[in-house]
Order: sequence, then C-alpha cells, then structure tokens
Amino acid sequence: MGTSACYRAAMATNGDNLRGAGLMMASMACFVLNDACMKALSDELPLSQALVLRGLSTTVLMYLLARHFGALRFRVKRRDRKLILMRNAVEIATAYFFITALFNMPLANATAIMLALPLTVTLAGAVFLGQAVGWRRLTAILVGFSGVLLIVRPGLDGFNFYSIYVLIAVALVTVRDILSRKISADVPNMTIALSNAISVTLAFGIVSLFNDWQPVTQTAGLQLAGASIFIIGGYIFSVSAMRVGEIAIVAPFRYTSLLWALTLGLVVFSEWPDMLTFVGSAIIVATGVYTFYRERRTTGVNP
Repeated sequence: MGTSACYRAAMATNGDNLRGAGLMMASMACFVLNDACMKALSDELPLSQALVLRGLSTTVLMYLLARHFGALRFRVKRRDRKLILMRNAVEIATAYFFITALFNMPLANATAIMLALPLTVTLAGAVFLGQAVGWRRLTAILVGFSGVLLIVRPGLDGFNFYSIYVLIAVALVTVRDILSRKISADVPNMTIALSNAISVTLAFGIVSLFNDWQPVTQTAGLQLAGASIFIIGGYIFSVSAMRVGEIAIVAPFRYTSLLWALTLGLVVFSEWPDMLTFVGSAIIVATGVYTFYRERRTTGVNP
C-alpha cells in the first residue's frame, strides 16, 4: 500500500512537471511573439506611440482578468507601496531600453542576451540578498557572461550599439526581480503587474505628447492587438508554470525562447545570427541550466 501511494505521488509530480514545462514553453512563445509584434511596428509607429497603444489595451485586459480572479488589492503597506513604485520606475526604463534595442537589432540577438537574466539574478541574490552561491555556480555565471560578450562583441566587427541597451535592460530587470522579492507575499501578482502596465502607459503617454503621432493602419492595429494579448498570455503562463511544477525542472524551459526568436527572426524579418552569436547563446543556455541544477543539488530540496 505504501509503495502504491509513493508511485501515485511520483506520477502526480511528473505530471505536474510536464504541465509546468508546457506552460513555461507557452510563456516563452508568447513573450517572443509579443517582441516580434513590437519589432514589426517599428516600421510604422514611433516607440512612445507603440508603447502607449499597447499599454492601453494591455491595462484594460489585465484589469478585467484581475477583477475576474479577485487578484486586485490596492490597500497595501507603505513599505510595499514604495517598493512597487520603485519597481514601476525600473519597468519604465526597461521598456525604453529593450524596445528601442528591439527596433534596431535582430530579434534573436536581443533574446539571446536577455537569456543571461537567470545568471544575473543569481549573482544579485548573492550580493544583495545574502543567498549562498558556491564557487561552481559563480564560475558558471562568469562563463555565461563570456557568452554574452561573444554576442555583443564590443569593439569588434559585428558590434551593434543597441546591444548595450539590451545589457542595460538585463541589469534593470535584475533590479526589478530583486525588488519583487522584497514585496510582501500577500500583495497579488496581478496587482503589481497592473500597476506596472499603468505606469508604463502613463510615462510614455507623456513622452508621446512631444512626438508626432502616426495613423494606425489595419496591419499595425493587428500587431498591437497581438502584442497586447501575447504579453498577458506570457505573464499568465509564466506564473502558472512556476506554481504547477518544480522550479528547478520548469525554469530551464525558458530557454526555448531562443528557438522561437530564431524561427520568427528568419521567417518574419529574414534575420539569421552568425556563428559567434550561436556559440555565445549556447554558452549562456548551458551555464544557465547548470546553475539551476546546482541550486537544486545544493539546497537538497526543490527550490
């Protein structure tokens, strides 16, 4: 009887992990599809207008979803309110740097650099949150950063200035994640996300007043609608994935975003990275997966 119970528990865990992996892959697909829609808009709309129009529809959809799931809570502690406002400011800066880079460089290259996030978050956790990081994971992080340098190639042929913008976005998202961990657990995720969406929309709404707005064609309208739906889908799938499966098993599937970026870059934008970008991407993915593996081994539990 005990053996049967253990078997059923193991099967249930495996089933949860499979669902979690599927949700994480769906999340990455949605995020990259959102990026592709925004990049396609660069031919028709200025940055601020694109972010405002996407932000308006995203805010409305997110509000309706949050109301539906009862995930809205506006009365929060003063400490959490300050952290959310700081997170909003970081989100505004992130949107500017990443979308600007996306408008001016290959989709796969920008996506590959962003894959360094698990490495930077692990390092920041050790520096700012006092989390233990052994020499193996620290070495993996440093090796992963060498992969980033292969993609960016500062001072060499093939260098794209906007790669620096993506690196700044990586740093900003790292700060955002550190702030997120400091917010009380009783503040709903949807409340934080809705606050971010409103802040980004308002900030770029002010900026857009100083730019000439362009007419929105039918194609641009469809791309904006797609971006709004995909970015919300990415968020929902990502949160669901982390709650369904074991993080150490589910999280590495975030690297499937590179496959989507390569495919969409080729099919939609006729872009294909060079060999150094592939090598750098492989190094980042390998070291990222290793850090998840070491975290699981070090803690001895599912992190």
